[in-house]
Amino acid sequence: MKALAVEENGALRIVEIEKQKINDYQVLVRMLAGGICNGTDAKIIHGKFKGFHTYPAILGHEGVGEVVEMGRFVENFKLGDHVLCPFQEGMNGPYHSGWGAFAEYAVCWDWKALVKSGVSQDSPDFPVSAYTQKVIPKDMDPVHGSMMITFREVLSAMKTFALQANKSIVIYGCGPVGASFTKFAKILGLGPVIVCDLTEERMQKARDLGADETFCSTDPDLTGKIRAVCPQGVDYVVDAVGRSQIINQAMNLVTFNGKICVYGISPNNSMELDWTNSEYNWQLQFIQWPTKWEEAQAHQQVMNWIRSGILKPEEFYSHVVPFEKILEGFEMTAKQEAFKVMVTF
Repeated sequence: MKALAVEENGALRIVEIEKQKINDYQVLVRMLAGGICNGTDAKIIHGKFKGFHTYPAILGHEGVGEVVEMGRFVENFKLGDHVLCPFQEGMNGPYHSGWGAFAEYAVCWDWKALVKSGVSQDSPDFPVSAYTQKVIPKDMDPVHGSMMITFREVLSAMKTFALQANKSIVIYGCGPVGASFTKFAKILGLGPVIVCDLTEERMQKARDLGADETFCSTDPDLTGKIRAVCPQGVDYVVDAVGRSQIINQAMNLVTFNGKICVYGISPNNSMELDWTNSEYNWQLQFIQWPTKWEEAQAHQQVMNWIRSGILKPEEFYSHVVPFEKILEGFEMTAKQEAFKVMVTF
């Protein structure tokens, strides 16, 4: 089968690998769609994803596929089901799994059947990624299903950050992740919602999604303008970009007992904190890897929002390309010519 591989030097190419064989508790899925992640995929390509050193690797972690084969003891999937988050398991020839959803086929686990067989969820070999492998309605566009993965990750992070209604929030960045934070902040009743980005196009996107105020991130009077909206400071500042300098900028913005919430993964793993001008009490919390269990718990709420029309997945991507043109999709992403690129098979 065909798959997208990244080499250690960052080169991307479509390669031929073996279709994976499933065990008794797995299902094989034929991939239907996936999303190019502007964060994780890009950082793996550039060798900047903390803790990831195994190349060459098959990319992709925002996929949805259709069940075409089932293991003997599978109970919670059926043929034809559309399932989120299929992955490649382990090595496939010389290729490691960079989650591996950019392939023609992938694998999901029936973790409930596995537990029923006596396998402990605390076992170091337990496939925790299986928690996120949820069935979606067949009448849902698979591209929209793929967007749910970003939505679930962001919503689960917001819950862990303990963001509360009627509190003010500044969100740095309005890419797909920042846009999700913006929309969800409005749905959950936070306000005012202030979004900072570099481009007018992204700031307009934030306004379209409900942001109360938008400011250019490089404005020399950015702190003053935000303070004009929130004179006592803001309750939350979210880094949805992955720039360590945002933390120090946020020190000048958070109110007494406010919180700096770091979600974006910075290419730098160290910095000097400067709280000279901060309040005496504040918190700094990193959530750069929402647990699979937490992501799974966000699934139904995201689905409810989509079904009710409050959340429209089509507002969060700009291009859809067939898998045969996935390299063009990555090129558009690298050149920032696309908001988010989705891939169909």
